[in-house]
Amino acid sequence: MNAVINEITKDQLKAEVAPFKVGDGVKVHTRVVEGDKERIQIFAGVVIARKGSGIHETFTVRRISYGEGVEKVFPVHSPLVDKIEVEKESKTMRARMYYLRGLVGKKAMQVKEKRLAKGKH
Repeated sequence: MNAVINEITKDQLKAEVAPFKVGDGVKVHTRVVEGDKERIQIFAGVVIARKGSGIHETFTVRRISYGEGVEKVFPVHSPLVDKIEVEKESKTMRARMYYLRGLVGKKAMQVKEKRLAKGKH
């Protein structure tokens, strides 16, 4: 059954997806359709989870907006997700970063940044 689903959904997968991981700071550009108009809306934050595989793969982005934590779940291969821009890379030791939900202030958005060695860009 799983092979049949993979065969059907194979042509709906995006060819190029930005290489991002949990802990990275990203900007997600989404297409918003309002009536007959279409625009791009940006949601910037930290990736706290990445789940699933194939056409069902999703990722959760969290940001602090006006003192409240806001999370959105985006499908990786959705046609409404225009592009995913990686702002800053991080070095995490976890697959999910749900502990950020309990933190307040600056600490809620701090993740260890990846330090590149000189000459290895």
